[in-house]
Amino acid sequence: MAVDWSHLPKELLEKISLQIPIYSDYIRFRAVCRSFWSSAPRFPYHLPPQLPWLLLPADSSYSSFFNLQDRRVHYFPRSTGAGPPFPFNRHRCCGSSHGWLAATGESPEITLVNPLTMSKVDLPPLTTFPNVVAFDYANVGREYIVRNSSGALVTRDLAVMRDSFIEKIVLSSGPADGPGFVAVALLTCGDGLAFCRSDDSRWTFVEGAEYYNSDVIFRDGSFYALSRAGLLAVITIHGPFSSPPEVNYIPSRGLVNGDLQYLVEAGEDLFLVTRYIHYEFEDEESPVRYRTDHFDVFKLDLCGQPYCPRWVKLESIGDCMLFVGRNSSLAFRASEFPGCLGNCIYYTDDFSEDNSDCIIEPDMGIYRLYDGSIENFPSYSLSPSFRVMPLPIWLSPNPR
Repeated sequence: MAVDWSHLPKELLEKISLQIPIYSDYIRFRAVCRSFWSSAPRFPYHLPPQLPWLLLPADSSYSSFFNLQDRRVHYFPRSTGAGPPFPFNRHRCCGSSHGWLAATGESPEITLVNPLTMSKVDLPPLTTFPNVVAFDYANVGREYIVRNSSGALVTRDLAVMRDSFIEKIVLSSGPADGPGFVAVALLTCGDGLAFCRSDDSRWTFVEGAEYYNSDVIFRDGSFYALSRAGLLAVITIHGPFSSPPEVNYIPSRGLVNGDLQYLVEAGEDLFLVTRYIHYEFEDEESPVRYRTDHFDVFKLDLCGQPYCPRWVKLESIGDCMLFVGRNSSLAFRASEFPGCLGNCIYYTDDFSEDNSDCIIEPDMGIYRLYDGSIENFPSYSLSPSFRVMPLPIWLSPNPR
């Protein structure tokens, strides 16, 4: 006689659901039948940090993501009918942090959205950055006046501000994870870092961190910001109406190069990942082609002395998987996720946005540190409207 699973005790079903560590498996569990759906909590707060999805550019009806574990592309409708479509049409994703995407469009608004819940939070708009002097929709093609790093006033249009004013936005926590959060924006025009608290109405520069805008992560209650030379600034931002951010410096040693750089927290270790880009020139009039050539990984070594830390190059990162790109960098252990490879760097294309004279081709894949080989991720269509679609970005699912 077949077992009628729908009559299992509610208490037992709830206990079983709380033992499921992967969000997609949790959704499948709730979908078994009506009793499973009602017995398992709607929001699985017990879940550990989830392996990221690779969100891909969307067509007119569907969005898609690449699942590393089954090596398949999955599709879902762009709009649930209950909130804004995702990914945002004519928007750029300038950050992915704690399961929330940061997006800019052809207006001053900066939006955080959780694509699983469709929850939305507005950050202070572009017009509230200290170096944005004026904004007027009527000045077509010159809507913004911005003060650059040398003090000169320059004009920028809507698309340029959307695509190249903010490099990345990083959050201290998800907006639904607790009482208040802090957002830090890496700026591309030489002004370093700006921040806002969840209840602030404006962005504020982080004084003393002007050159620490290669990457930033949140770690141990502070933001760690990286300069192109491999130097670190530790930025502690206190509550509202408090003193300015406290900035301390870690004068690290060691030769650090590369075209792009990322900070990654892996357990108790702090890694610096450098990315090298290979360029191909056909002639002076042709666009430049580019692709990722290789990565190097360094670990911050305190050398047993707190005042002489250095970056030490690693030949292997063991079981670690590092996820880098426009997202807040992430690290996981491959042994905890069947089908995934350790000692690898999983990367997305965050180079083309800042280099519009280059041909936009998919530059995303898995770099194997143990042999220097690259496995490319699924390609996507290069339509004329591609640049108004969000580029691929890592998103760690957060059902809160």
